Amino acid sequence: MRKTTDSPHSSTDVSEGKEKLRLKQEVGLISGVSLIAGTMIGSGIFMSPEWVLDHMRSPASSLLIWGACGLLGMFGALSYTELGTIIKESGGEYIYILRIFGSFPAFLVAYNSVILVRPAGLAAACLSFAEYAVAPFYPGCSSPPVVIKCTAAACILLLTIINCLNMRLATSVMNIFTAAKLLALLVIVVGGLVLLTRGQTQRFHSAFQNTTTGIRAVGVAFYQGLWSYNGWNNLNYVIEELKKPEVTLPRAVMIAIPLVTCLYLLVNMSYLAAMTPSELLSSGAVAATWDLIAWFFYGMTISGLLYLKIKKPELPRSYKVPIIIPIIVLMPAVYLVLAPVIDQPQFEILYIILFTFSGVILYFSLVRFKCHPRFLQRVTLHLQLFLEVAPTTWDAN
Repeated sequence: MRKTTDSPHSSTDVSEGKEKLRLKQEVGLISGVSLIAGTMIGSGIFMSPEWVLDHMRSPASSLLIWGACGLLGMFGALSYTELGTIIKESGGEYIYILRIFGSFPAFLVAYNSVILVRPAGLAAACLSFAEYAVAPFYPGCSSPPVVIKCTAAACILLLTIINCLNMRLATSVMNIFTAAKLLALLVIVVGGLVLLTRGQTQRFHSAFQNTTTGIRAVGVAFYQGLWSYNGWNNLNYVIEELKKPEVTLPRAVMIAIPLVTCLYLLVNMSYLAAMTPSELLSSGAVAATWDLIAWFFYGMTISGLLYLKIKKPELPRSYKVPIIIPIIVLMPAVYLVLAPVIDQPQFEILYIILFTFSGVILYFSLVRFKCHPRFLQRVTLHLQLFLEVAPTTWDAN
């Protein structure tokens, strides 16, 4: 077998006239930690605290929600780590559900992720950015919703153009904004610690007073908190690019997620030290209804791990989590999906359910029965050429 490395991003094996394309393993521990932490820290930490406090109604209970969200993300990432050492393929939830449950649920994962979940997450992040960006132009009053939405749309368009034009430019923009986020959080944390050392702790007196116990309120508070932790599973999407994934993956998870959790707790304590709860609740927040979908597929992936643990314990794996950990993750996942529907159903949930199951029609027509219109084949071909998509294996002869 001969190995060639004509591309800086891939390697090719040539054996018996067949070539196999694969990504080079270049992501080490530091890069893995940066990937997890960098994708987790976003606009959510600037917007979600007020939303969590609005539903929990007390400072202490909101801090508990933030800590619980970090713990849940940690347990979920550890469960994904075991899956990553069993199924050593990039793709995250899609590839795990494909290998365990088959193509139909895997198609629904990809369909909902590409069409709904990820675009909704990007829209929410850009709306958060836009709300802060236009606020200085409207002192003393709330910003017009149309201005916020137009600014968010322009932000999405600009990011799309930058990513299409030049990858190096896109990376530079990402690094600049990541540094800006970290600097802003550092300023908030330092300022809050200064206030606390000066004795400004009255916000934490009777900290559990007025705590809510409603099922839906706690569920929505979890949604918003977990939105800020989105990204805990991102390293599994590039597992084929990791150096020694059986070592790098668990170490990166165990370093990055506790660091982000501690940072988020400090930021929230700083918010509470600097502002009264009423002041913190005075600005708007972004809802996370689209998350009722993400956690459904997270739960399905975790249930796949439980299936492999029980039915196929003989499969080789270099990392194992106690079975109680995926069970702990699965229980909140079921709760997060069902609680808002049962406690206070909203009409928007019906739209989400209908959209989710609209993928069933597309799966059976396009995948199962292979009804491929000619124009769709041409679109697919041109997209493959434009995006430089290559099959993992092909006949060199």
